[in-house]
Amino acid sequence: MNDIHIVIMAGGVGSRLFPLSTPERPKQFIDLLDCGKTLIQLTYERFLKVSPDARFWVVTSARYIHFVNEHLPDIPAEQILAEPEARNTAPCIAYACWKIRQKHPTANIVVTPSDAYVPDCDAFAVTMRTALSFTGTRHAIVCVGIKPTSPHTGYGYIHASGGDGVVKVSEFKEKPSAEVAERYLAEGGYYWNAGIFVWNVRTIEEELRTHAPQICAVMDELVPALYTPREEAALARLFPACEKISIDYAVMEKSPYVYMIPGHWDWSDLGSFEAIEAITGKKLK
Repeated sequence: MNDIHIVIMAGGVGSRLFPLSTPERPKQFIDLLDCGKTLIQLTYERFLKVSPDARFWVVTSARYIHFVNEHLPDIPAEQILAEPEARNTAPCIAYACWKIRQKHPTANIVVTPSDAYVPDCDAFAVTMRTALSFTGTRHAIVCVGIKPTSPHTGYGYIHASGGDGVVKVSEFKEKPSAEVAERYLAEGGYYWNAGIFVWNVRTIEEELRTHAPQICAVMDELVPALYTPREEAALARLFPACEKISIDYAVMEKSPYVYMIPGHWDWSDLGSFEAIEAITGKKLK
């Protein structure tokens, strides 16, 4: 399992946690859990357990580059990618993967949010290594599903059936109403979508070309400028032309090659004051 790359998406503003999280300093750059480390630092350390030799990349807003440099000083400057404007996760992921592909054509890639809570890093590492082993040898996308503990309406759901290993995904479901979420739990076979994706670079390129050709055309035009002094200006000119769409809508809901691995560990996206209070035991408002 060589040539592993971890792409951390860190461009969001955490609007549901305003005023704790603000556009000036969003939640991934805050010590929300009062543990002495910011959420992006915890994410980085968690993935070091997956593969200490992995190459790390961060995709973030241009205005947060200084935070990434401050909080993750070991990541080389050329692996910190600055989006000139937010275009949702599909263009973000395409940019990172096109850049990785230029120098690492056999890359096996994990794309992850920067702001989740996973206390059991050892169990997490086992899950992620299993997913990377699966995608390293096949044309497959593996997402991570979390067994629901409540009929939560703030998460997307994945419908899949099978054992505890990597299983085929039946379909993705958008954030449901309370009634629908309760039905999902009663029926079984539904998982919260943790927003973590695993694939090799050839797979994601082919799937994006099939299902999101407009974004790929923009990335192809950007290629001659990658790793050159022209990259920033070319990105500023081209990136805003990308369709504004999530990777879920662009690829995950359309591709026939999507699988899921269940994460048998505690997880939270820390997307609400209640979620943080449940972990820290401290009232925030």
